[in-house]
Amino acid sequence: MKRYHYFLISLCLTSLTLLTPLQVSAASKYVSDQLRITMRTGQGNQFQIIKALVSGMKLEVLEETDTGYTKVKTEDGQEGWVRSQYLADAPIAADKLARAESRLAKTKERNKSLKEELAALRKNKIRLDSEHTALQVKHTTASKELAHLSKVAARPKQLAKENIELHKKYEQISDELVLVKQENQVLKDRSQRHWFITGAGVLIIGMLIGLIIPKFRFKSKDSWGSY
Repeated sequence: MKRYHYFLISLCLTSLTLLTPLQVSAASKYVSDQLRITMRTGQGNQFQIIKALVSGMKLEVLEETDTGYTKVKTEDGQEGWVRSQYLADAPIAADKLARAESRLAKTKERNKSLKEELAALRKNKIRLDSEHTALQVKHTTASKELAHLSKVAARPKQLAKENIELHKKYEQISDELVLVKQENQVLKDRSQRHWFITGAGVLIIGMLIGLIIPKFRFKSKDSWGSY
């Protein structure tokens, strides 16, 4: 009965209107908050149903008329007529809500992912800080060992330098010892010559005394004989 009523209204409107349909290009309409509407081959319920359209479906407007029908094109390329009263210029609230919920879910998921990444980065930072501290300790230890090895490596050079200085001192002392020996030999030779001269002097004096004393005794006897 309801369809028959719509059919009579459509016939009256079709017979009364003489206006040329308005052409609209590149416009979009959305199926309003109805559970389901039909897209037909013509303007009226007597025309064949092409397909059913659900709420929120996006349609491309091909032609608008004053008869209460709009020619549309679906996203899959099918064309037909639908009642203009069931079309809206913007997505329905349910679709907006669904999209908002979808965006919210994606935002939450992204937020969760970012939190996980942040937690991983913090954990990684703690690990890197620990490794950095360990590397600093190793660097300090290595620096101390390097300083010790540098000292050890420099020790042979120092010993070689000291050895050269000791060798020079040894040569100097050896030279001085030779001089001392030479001087000692000179003094020894002088001492021997001194004792030789002294001995010779004593011998000469003894010989002189030996020569003089007998003569003195002889003269003494002669003197006593004359008395």
